[in-house]
Amino acid sequence: MIVESALSVLMTPSDSESLLERAYLDAVERVEEMDEPRTRILDAAYEQFCRMGIRRSTMEDVARRAKVSRITVYRRFATKDVLVEHVVRREFRRYFDQFLGEIEQAGTAADRVVLGFVSSLRAIRSNPLIGGLIAAEPDLLVPSMFSDGGRTLATVRHFVAGQLRREQRAGHVPADLDTDLVAEMMVRVSASFLAIPSQVVDLDDDARLADVARRFLVPMLHATGPGPGSAAGQ
Repeated sequence: MIVESALSVLMTPSDSESLLERAYLDAVERVEEMDEPRTRILDAAYEQFCRMGIRRSTMEDVARRAKVSRITVYRRFATKDVLVEHVVRREFRRYFDQFLGEIEQAGTAADRVVLGFVSSLRAIRSNPLIGGLIAAEPDLLVPSMFSDGGRTLATVRHFVAGQLRREQRAGHVPADLDTDLVAEMMVRVSASFLAIPSQVVDLDDDARLADVARRFLVPMLHATGPGPGSAAGQ
């Protein structure tokens, strides 16, 4: 079925980079979208998918909403899977942009960990497309995100570890902090909340999430020294 194929493409496209890796690089390198017709099609596809879902939407629906011909859509996106991939990639790019912007408001490394944890869960769960897919198609989307051989988690871990190394260079966390291992643990905690509903932590309560982060994630900033099997140096 088209939605299974599309969701598989989202996180594990056929080339060497995952969709999330592309979105991350777009955010870090500040890649801008300059093709106005392409942007219009992506905007229309995003609105169409949010309103009707991916399964019930066709390329013709997107063309109609974008007020362009079906041929114009196919010239820029050869298949529906490719279009879905680019729409979701853009949403993850927006997530990374928002995340980077929000953590800059925090005054300490601990505050940035707390704000990043709360912001990331809120941004993904409240996104009309990504959050909607997690809620509506958990058996399809969640496995496509977390059972791809670890590529998706590795991409996010790389992103978080990079932020932790910036804190190291600024002298905000210990120089011997095992950044890769700490990032791995933080990402897995966040991923588990996205993948598995909690009966203990209300994910819609930012204050509760902030408390969880302060009690359990912030202490990781003092988990110094490489332990057995550390990913340091990778």
